[in-house]
Amino acid sequence: MRKSFVVAFVALLCCFCAGVAFGMEAVPVEELKPGFVYIGPVGDGGWTFMHEKGRLEMEEAFPGLKSTIVESVPEGPDSARVMNTFVRNGSKLIFATSFGYMDFVQEVAARHKDVYFMHCSGYKRGDNVGTYFGRMYQARYLSGLVAGSMTESNVLGYVAAQPIPEVIRGINAFVQGVRHVNPEAKVKVVWLFSWFDPGKEKEATKALIDAGADVIAMHADSGATPQTAEEAGVYVVGYNNDMSHYAPTKHLTAPIWDWGQVHIYTVDKIINGTWESEDIWWGLKEGMVDLSPFGKDVPDSVKELVAAEREKIISGAWDVFTGPIKDQKGEVRVPEGEVMSDGDMLSMGWFVEGVEGEVPK
Repeated sequence: MRKSFVVAFVALLCCFCAGVAFGMEAVPVEELKPGFVYIGPVGDGGWTFMHEKGRLEMEEAFPGLKSTIVESVPEGPDSARVMNTFVRNGSKLIFATSFGYMDFVQEVAARHKDVYFMHCSGYKRGDNVGTYFGRMYQARYLSGLVAGSMTESNVLGYVAAQPIPEVIRGINAFVQGVRHVNPEAKVKVVWLFSWFDPGKEKEATKALIDAGADVIAMHADSGATPQTAEEAGVYVVGYNNDMSHYAPTKHLTAPIWDWGQVHIYTVDKIINGTWESEDIWWGLKEGMVDLSPFGKDVPDSVKELVAAEREKIISGAWDVFTGPIKDQKGEVRVPEGEVMSDGDMLSMGWFVEGVEGEVPK
C-alpha cells in the first residue's frame, strides 16, 4: 500500500502534464455490463456501502443497464483476477474502487484495450483508464470546524486507515478546521494500516479516548468508531456516510460521498461516444462531497460558521490549503496568500501544525 511519495508525485505530474488523446468506440447501454471491484462488504456502512449506493443510482438512471459486483477484494493480485473475470463475462466498463488496485488496473487494462476502466483515488491513467476522486478535504475542513467548536479538553483523536496522501490530506484539512476555531487544540492520530477492520477501529478509538480525546474523527470504513464513541459518551465525526445511526446522541456530522455522480457521468460519456481518459476531482461545488446533517448538540452559531466557510469554498474565493500553513516543525510549507497546487495536495506526505503523530516512513 505505502508508496514512495516522490515516485507518486513524479507520476502524478506526468498525468497532469500529458493529455491522453485516444478514441474509443461507444458501447450501447445494454452491452456495457459494468463490473465493480469493492475493497469491503457492501454492508460496511461506509466506503463500500456508498459506492454501492452510487451503483444503484447508476442503474436507475439508465434503464436496461445491469452491473455486477465482487465484494471484499484484497488490494493485490486477486483484484486482477476479478477484473479479468469481469472482462471474460462481457464487461466493457470496470470500476476499481480502492487505491491499492492501481497497478493491477494498469496491468489488466493494457491487455483489454476495448474495455473502459475507472480507478478511484489513484493517479495512473492510460488510453482506456480514467481516474476519479473527490475533494473530500473540503468537507473534512468543515467537519473540523464543528469538532474544534465542541471539544472541551482541546484534545481530539483521529482514527486513520492507511498512511497515503489521501488520508494525510484529510487529517490535515480536518486539523485546519479545528484550529481555525480553536488554535490551542491538538489532534492525536492512531494508524490502523487497514481500510476495514472493525476490531482495530474500536481499539484505536478506545486508545484515543484514554489519551484524553473528547471528540473523535475517522478515516475508516466501518461504524465501529462511532459505536465505540457513543458507548463512551464522546462526540464523534463519522465518514463516508451519515453515521448517526451508530451514534444517535454523539454524532456531530460526517464528511460524505456521492459516487453516483461519477458512475452516471461515465456511463453517459461511454454510450454517447464522448468518453476521454481524465482525472475527475470534484468537490463541494459539484456536490460530490458534503456534510451529513448536524447532531442535536451542534449550536446554531457553529452551523452558521460552517455555512459561511462552505460558501467561500464553493464560490472559489478561498480553499482549505491556502497559506500561511506550517508543518509540525513550525516550517512554513505554504506561504501567506499562496494556494497549494493539486499536485502538491495529491502527493501530501507531511502533517500540519497541530497534529500529534507521525507519518510512517
